[in-house]
Amino acid sequence: METTVSSPVKLTASAVSELKRLMGEASHDATQHLRIGVKGGGCSGLSYVLGFDNQEADDEFFEIEGIPVVMKNAHGIYLFGMEVDYSDGLNARGFVFKNPNASSSCGCGSSFAV
Repeated sequence: METTVSSPVKLTASAVSELKRLMGEASHDATQHLRIGVKGGGCSGLSYVLGFDNQEADDEFFEIEGIPVVMKNAHGIYLFGMEVDYSDGLNARGFVFKNPNASSSCGCGSSFAV
């Protein structure tokens, strides 16, 4: 069953551009969606999940700027209001997570505590 909800997270223009570039590569499996989520671990307790994956039965589905996105319903409490950006600078290159729900985060920005 597919459920469509308003997006709990925001993708910046640079993140959308990079994700669409990745989706345009020959190696991209067009049947997969962008998965945004969390998992236990990292130096602050929880780590972000961002990658392409198959939709599962307990996923929420939404679309951001033409990008199909899935997220576990239970992860919304940790990610609601989060912004995903993409940095292409000399000092840092990659996806950056700006999470208003995080009480603290690690120096690398890939894990957080609530």
